[in-house]
Amino acid sequence: MRRLCADAVVRLPVLGHIDLGHVAISFAQARKRTTHGMFASLTPMRFAGGSLTCQRRTRTYAIQRLYDAQGREILYILTFYLPRFMDLGFREKLITIFHELWHISPSFDGDLRRHPGRCYAHTHSQKEYDADMDWLARQYLSSAPPGALYEFLQVNFSDLLTQYGRVYGTKIRRPRLLRMV
Repeated sequence: MRRLCADAVVRLPVLGHIDLGHVAISFAQARKRTTHGMFASLTPMRFAGGSLTCQRRTRTYAIQRLYDAQGREILYILTFYLPRFMDLGFREKLITIFHELWHISPSFDGDLRRHPGRCYAHTHSQKEYDADMDWLARQYLSSAPPGALYEFLQVNFSDLLTQYGRVYGTKIRRPRLLRMV
Protein backbone atom coordinates (compact mmCIF):
# COMPACT_ATOMS: atom_id res chain seq x y z
CA MET A 1 0.00 0.00 0.00
CA ARG A 2 2.84 2.39 0.83
CA ARG A 3 4.49 1.82 -2.57
CA LEU A 4 1.19 2.42 -4.35
CA CYS A 5 0.57 5.66 -2.41
CA ALA A 6 4.16 6.81 -3.01
CA ASP A 7 3.76 6.26 -6.74
CA ALA A 8 0.43 8.12 -6.75
CA VAL A 9 1.85 11.23 -5.05
CA VAL A 10 4.65 11.33 -7.64
CA ARG A 11 2.39 10.79 -10.66
CA LEU A 12 -0.41 13.16 -9.61
CA PRO A 13 0.75 16.76 -9.08
CA VAL A 14 -2.38 17.54 -7.00
CA LEU A 15 -1.04 15.11 -4.38
CA GLY A 16 2.56 16.30 -4.66
CA HIS A 17 2.41 18.06 -1.29
CA ILE A 18 2.21 14.71 0.54
CA ASP A 19 5.41 13.47 2.22
CA LEU A 20 4.75 9.82 3.01
CA GLY A 21 7.66 9.86 5.45
CA HIS A 22 5.24 11.57 7.83
CA VAL A 23 2.22 9.37 7.05
CA ALA A 24 1.73 6.08 8.89
CA ILE A 25 -0.16 3.45 6.92
CA SER A 26 -1.96 0.92 9.07
CA PHE A 27 -4.80 -1.53 9.11
CA ALA A 28 -7.57 -2.32 11.53
CA GLN A 29 -9.89 -5.27 11.61
CA ALA A 30 -13.45 -4.47 10.63
CA ARG A 31 -15.84 -5.83 13.24
CA LYS A 32 -18.19 -7.29 10.66
CA ARG A 33 -17.56 -8.47 7.13
CA THR A 34 -20.25 -6.35 5.51
CA THR A 35 -20.44 -4.31 2.33
CA HIS A 36 -21.19 -1.10 4.23
CA GLY A 37 -19.35 0.84 6.91
CA MET A 38 -15.90 2.35 6.98
CA PHE A 39 -13.40 1.09 4.43
CA ALA A 40 -10.56 3.46 5.34
CA SER A 41 -9.89 6.55 7.41
CA LEU A 42 -7.37 9.34 7.69
CA THR A 43 -6.53 10.56 11.19
CA PRO A 44 -4.96 14.01 11.33
CA MET A 45 -2.48 14.47 14.14
CA ARG A 46 -3.04 18.22 14.43
CA PHE A 47 -5.97 20.56 14.77
CA ALA A 48 -7.16 23.32 12.41
CA GLY A 49 -4.28 25.15 10.77
CA GLY A 50 -1.75 22.64 12.09
CA SER A 51 -2.16 23.73 15.70
CA LEU A 52 -0.90 21.40 18.43
CA THR A 53 -3.79 22.37 20.71
CA CYS A 54 -7.42 23.37 20.49
CA GLN A 55 -9.81 25.06 22.84
CA ARG A 56 -13.20 23.47 23.54
CA ARG A 57 -15.29 25.53 25.88
CA THR A 58 -12.98 26.27 28.81
CA ARG A 59 -10.59 23.37 28.25
CA THR A 60 -7.49 23.01 26.12
CA TYR A 61 -6.70 19.73 24.36
CA ALA A 62 -3.73 18.27 22.52
CA ILE A 63 -3.46 15.12 20.42
CA GLN A 64 -1.13 12.37 21.57
CA ARG A 65 1.95 12.63 19.31
CA LEU A 66 3.38 9.75 17.35
CA TYR A 67 6.88 9.15 15.95
CA ASP A 68 8.23 6.47 13.62
CA ALA A 69 11.30 4.29 14.26
CA GLN A 70 13.57 6.98 12.76
CA GLY A 71 12.18 9.62 15.11
CA ARG A 72 10.11 11.44 12.44
CA GLU A 73 6.84 12.83 13.66
CA ILE A 74 3.77 11.25 12.11
CA LEU A 75 1.31 13.89 10.90
CA TYR A 76 -1.37 11.54 9.52
CA ILE A 77 -2.47 7.95 10.05
CA LEU A 78 -4.02 6.28 7.01
CA THR A 79 -5.95 3.18 8.12
CA PHE A 80 -7.58 0.49 5.99
CA TYR A 81 -10.29 -1.69 7.53
CA LEU A 82 -9.80 -5.33 6.60
CA PRO A 83 -11.32 -7.44 5.23
CA ARG A 84 -14.00 -4.88 4.30
CA PHE A 85 -11.67 -2.68 2.20
CA MET A 86 -10.26 -5.64 0.26
CA ASP A 87 -13.75 -6.95 -0.50
CA LEU A 88 -14.55 -3.82 -2.52
CA GLY A 89 -14.24 -3.86 -6.31
CA PHE A 90 -10.96 -2.70 -7.85
CA ARG A 91 -12.24 0.74 -8.88
CA GLU A 92 -13.85 1.32 -5.45
CA LYS A 93 -10.56 0.45 -3.73
CA LEU A 94 -8.69 3.02 -5.82
CA ILE A 95 -11.38 5.64 -5.19
CA THR A 96 -11.15 4.94 -1.45
CA ILE A 97 -7.36 5.35 -1.46
CA PHE A 98 -7.58 8.68 -3.30
CA HIS A 99 -10.49 9.75 -1.10
CA GLU A 100 -8.29 9.42 1.99
CA LEU A 101 -5.16 10.93 0.41
CA TRP A 102 -7.22 13.94 -0.73
CA HIS A 103 -8.13 14.66 2.90
CA ILE A 104 -4.47 15.55 3.58
CA SER A 105 -4.14 19.32 3.82
CA PRO A 106 -2.34 21.04 0.90
CA SER A 107 -0.12 22.71 3.51
CA PHE A 108 0.75 19.24 4.91
CA ASP A 109 0.55 20.54 8.47
CA GLY A 110 -1.17 17.59 10.16
CA ASP A 111 -4.65 19.05 9.63
CA LEU A 112 -7.32 17.98 7.16
CA ARG A 113 -8.01 19.67 3.83
CA ARG A 114 -10.86 21.98 4.76
CA HIS A 115 -13.56 22.83 2.20
CA PRO A 116 -15.86 25.86 2.56
CA GLY A 117 -19.12 25.43 4.42
CA ARG A 118 -20.22 23.30 7.31
CA CYS A 119 -19.31 20.02 5.56
CA TYR A 120 -15.63 20.95 5.52
CA ALA A 121 -14.31 17.38 5.13
CA HIS A 122 -16.29 16.20 2.09
CA THR A 123 -17.83 19.39 0.69
CA HIS A 124 -21.59 19.78 0.40
CA SER A 125 -21.91 16.63 -1.71
CA GLN A 126 -20.34 13.26 -0.89
CA LYS A 127 -21.41 12.12 -4.38
CA GLU A 128 -19.47 14.94 -6.09
CA TYR A 129 -16.49 14.36 -3.81
CA ASP A 130 -16.40 10.66 -4.78
CA ALA A 131 -16.81 11.57 -8.47
CA ASP A 132 -13.71 13.76 -8.13
CA MET A 133 -11.87 10.85 -6.50
CA ASP A 134 -12.96 8.57 -9.37
CA TRP A 135 -11.43 11.14 -11.75
CA LEU A 136 -8.17 11.02 -9.72
CA ALA A 137 -8.17 7.21 -9.90
CA ARG A 138 -8.65 7.36 -13.69
CA GLN A 139 -5.85 9.95 -13.99
CA TYR A 140 -3.57 7.69 -12.00
CA LEU A 141 -4.32 4.63 -14.13
CA SER A 142 -3.94 6.62 -17.36
CA SER A 143 -0.38 7.51 -16.27
CA ALA A 144 0.50 3.82 -16.83
CA PRO A 145 1.79 2.88 -13.36
CA PRO A 146 3.45 -0.54 -13.08
CA GLY A 147 0.76 -3.18 -12.59
CA ALA A 148 2.79 -4.76 -9.78
CA LEU A 149 1.96 -1.72 -7.62
CA TYR A 150 -1.78 -2.28 -7.68
CA GLU A 151 -2.35 -5.90 -8.70
CA PHE A 152 -3.08 -6.85 -5.06
CA LEU A 153 -6.15 -4.59 -5.28
CA GLN A 154 -7.64 -6.74 -8.04
CA VAL A 155 -8.54 -9.59 -5.68
CA ASN A 156 -10.72 -9.81 -2.59
CA PHE A 157 -9.51 -10.57 0.92
CA SER A 158 -10.12 -14.34 0.74
CA ASP A 159 -8.24 -14.60 -2.57
CA LEU A 160 -5.39 -12.52 -1.14
CA LEU A 161 -5.11 -14.95 1.78
CA THR A 162 -5.19 -17.94 -0.56
CA GLN A 163 -2.57 -16.39 -2.83
CA TYR A 164 -0.12 -15.20 -0.13
CA GLY A 165 -1.01 -17.26 2.94
CA ARG A 166 -1.44 -14.25 5.20
CA VAL A 167 -1.94 -10.52 5.20
CA TYR A 168 0.20 -8.44 7.50
CA GLY A 169 0.74 -4.80 8.28
CA THR A 170 1.09 -2.29 11.04
CA LYS A 171 -1.69 -1.70 13.55
CA ILE A 172 -1.72 1.74 15.15
CA ARG A 173 -4.09 2.68 17.93
CA ARG A 174 -6.08 5.81 17.34
CA PRO A 175 -4.32 8.61 19.25
CA ARG A 176 -6.04 10.03 22.29
CA LEU A 177 -7.07 13.58 22.96
CA LEU A 178 -5.13 14.81 25.96
CA ARG A 179 -6.65 17.38 28.27
CA MET A 180 -4.08 20.00 29.14
CA VAL A 181 -3.95 21.25 32.70
